[in-house]
Amino acid sequence: VQLQASGGGLVQAGGSLRLSCSASGSTFRIYGVGWFRQAPGKDREFVTAITLSSGHPYYADSVKGRFAITKDKAKNTVYLQTNSLKPEDTAVYYCAASRGYGMGTYARQTSYHYWGQGTLVTVSS
Repeated sequence: VQLQASGGGLVQAGGSLRLSCSASGSTFRIYGVGWFRQAPGKDREFVTAITLSSGHPYYADSVKGRFAITKDKAKNTVYLQTNSLKPEDTAVYYCAASRGYGMGTYARQTSYHYWGQGTLVTVSS
């Protein structure tokens, strides 16, 4: 499975961006797709995930109500719509795919088996 993240850029606070994560290869192996981010000088953290079969989304508290994750099965693509962006959302955003995660483990980086290269989101104040 190969993942390609795109859609990052520079945006003013309060603005929006839509990130895309396109999968290729053995996509039938993918159970869920997650987005993580890493701000300068900080550890990588969980942002959101979606279970492909059910479409059920999960969100970190810091983005709940502002970000939305969706999927397009036909395009093998997962989208992350980011709204009401804040300077603290500035980070490299990575998409990752999991072959399976259990209850409560969707937020763990170790639950993901394939990673994209990351796309930079910069929010100016």
